[in-house]
Amino acid sequence: MNPWFNSSCISEQEVRLKSSMRLVWEQHVYWTRMTIISLAFNLPDVDFVTARLLRNATDMGNLLKPFYGNKIAARFSNLIREHLVIAVELVKAAKAGNQKAVADAERRWYANGEEIADFLSTINPFISENEFKEMFFEHLALTTSEAVFILQKDFKASIAVFDKIEAEALQMADTITAAIVKQFPKKFQV
Repeated sequence: MNPWFNSSCISEQEVRLKSSMRLVWEQHVYWTRMTIISLAFNLPDVDFVTARLLRNATDMGNLLKPFYGNKIAARFSNLIREHLVIAVELVKAAKAGNQKAVADAERRWYANGEEIADFLSTINPFISENEFKEMFFEHLALTTSEAVFILQKDFKASIAVFDKIEAEALQMADTITAAIVKQFPKKFQV
């Protein structure tokens, strides 16, 4: 047993889930940032960084498997992967100055965000579709700002926005964790 948590308040299983969920969401935003930078400046690591970013979708889905099974976990992974692929397309279009492609990617990005919020609220009654959609749309808006600042080489502003992105990601991670704990209380009994 871990001596750092009080077993009368929170189970070790909940601590593990919360830590794992926060880790994959942290990785989500960090690898997104690294991919944006690699794309913006044609860095030689762009293919490797992008591949690592896309692995995050699988990692996120894997956290849902013990609770919802393989099919639901795979669907969530696919939705997150689509989110990441569209983000890459959006950055490439913005870098190329192709406003039509930017608008198309942005439209698909927000539609995917709605789909993610709907999916999570469908599998878990403790996740409010509207509240999660609001958080996810904030994530999209902040990530767009981050990419614009990076492309404009305003690194100070991009870092300030990234601090907000990180806090938003942790909020989404905690929302999902809390909902899973409420939905499956027997798996988290102390």
